[in-house]
Amino acid sequence: MIVTPYTNGCGATVSDIQLATLSDSDLAQLREVFAEHGLLFFRDQTLPPTEHLKFAERFGSIVINKFFKATNDFPKIAEVRKEKTQQTNIGGGWHTDHSYDEIPAMGSILVARMLPKTGGDTQFANLAAAYDALSPELKERIANLRAVHSNEHLYGENGVYRHTDLAQHLGGMDRVGDATHPVVITHPESGRKVLYVNPGHTIQFEGWDFTESRTLLDELYAHVDQPQFTCSFNWLPGSVTFWDNRCTWHQAKNDYHGEARLMHRITLAGTALTAA
Repeated sequence: MIVTPYTNGCGATVSDIQLATLSDSDLAQLREVFAEHGLLFFRDQTLPPTEHLKFAERFGSIVINKFFKATNDFPKIAEVRKEKTQQTNIGGGWHTDHSYDEIPAMGSILVARMLPKTGGDTQFANLAAAYDALSPELKERIANLRAVHSNEHLYGENGVYRHTDLAQHLGGMDRVGDATHPVVITHPESGRKVLYVNPGHTIQFEGWDFTESRTLLDELYAHVDQPQFTCSFNWLPGSVTFWDNRCTWHQAKNDYHGEARLMHRITLAGTALTAA
């Protein structure tokens, strides 16, 4: 197993392994690498759905997404799909998967199944590195805050996606809800402090009004969205990404209109978050 930093501040590439045939010792090493980097990229993988599931289940328990349709044959694998005729894509803005759940997901494993000729990259951000680089004054200001995370504005009856050409591909309108989490968490494996808010699902700070919350949230978001904390992954056949939802953001570029893109995603269960 060879581990190489993807950029100075975001992710790592893992090569010289096949996820479908990992030994127990390789799996143990991969857990350490995942905890250290929080974002792993793999190339040239042979990982059909059955092996995708086996790898995920060796790593943890699987969470079924409330809103994405599953594949026909594998109900634990969600489809992240955009058809040739669609204009809207899923996950087109910065977000963290499942932060709206009381116990957010630990990680997501995304496998490329059908790719456009060009475009469709996924961008990521490192929320541990971003926290470390905050000013002492801003760290103190957010130290004891909690924030409300929601999915209703996206997937609810009047949510954004319900008024797009994705509406017929999404379910779960009756399963929307909110959760409240610390703004600064201690990562359960690495022990690092992490900024745990995201543009897609964080609504406001607990006990603050919306406008006041928006001002500070926008300041934090602008800080994270800088080149030293972010990176972009170009998908190729056989590509797999494995990211930690507790310390990353991601967003999918929507720059391939007229072409289809299909990814298979498995989400792994996490544990309750602890304030730093």
